[in-house]
Amino acid sequence: MDIQFNIADEPTAQEIESARVLFAGETDFLKGVVAMDGMPPADRLEVCFAGRSNVGKSSLINALTGRKALARTSNTPGRTQEINFFTLADDHYLVDVPGYGFANAPLPVVEKWQRLLKAYLSGRPSLRRVFLLIDSRHGPKTADEEIMQLLSKSAVTFQIVMTKVDKLKKGELDKVLEKTKSVIKKYPASYPELVLTSSEKGEGIPTLRHIIATLV
Repeated sequence: MDIQFNIADEPTAQEIESARVLFAGETDFLKGVVAMDGMPPADRLEVCFAGRSNVGKSSLINALTGRKALARTSNTPGRTQEINFFTLADDHYLVDVPGYGFANAPLPVVEKWQRLLKAYLSGRPSLRRVFLLIDSRHGPKTADEEIMQLLSKSAVTFQIVMTKVDKLKKGELDKVLEKTKSVIKKYPASYPELVLTSSEKGEGIPTLRHIIATLV
């Protein structure tokens, strides 16, 4: 059966408020992990944000939580070299994983954290969903497809989040979305809804909050 990939619907006002309350609660940095044996207990629902270096993961986490400096942001690709865990209320982890693809670091360092990333994505029992960020100005690249393949092999559901959508005109964005849909439909672990976001403008943030708040 040919699955249709659509843009996620905007939540209702009541759903927006319910999710806002979750994200308005206490959110703190827990720890940065450099090896699998340093992971916190897998005792709560966990979502992670993955994507190529400089795709906007940290900015998105900050926008979701309303905390400008919760996750460190940088114009230097590859700055995040750990798996960073943040607590959300008493029953969620938000996880910022190292960017893949180009990184401004020595090759042995890059290879080490890429191995850690793959081990985490394929072996974390409490991970409910991976939000795979794609820069809307560029669309999916080979490195993105490698992660999609890994997640599909590991039966870990991933959902595409398009970032920086405010940087494109509608016609340009439509072309990128069609290209993205044609790529992700090849991977069985892909969730059939895309989320369009702009951390700078706040676009799509209530929708993504609602999705996270309703995961079980």
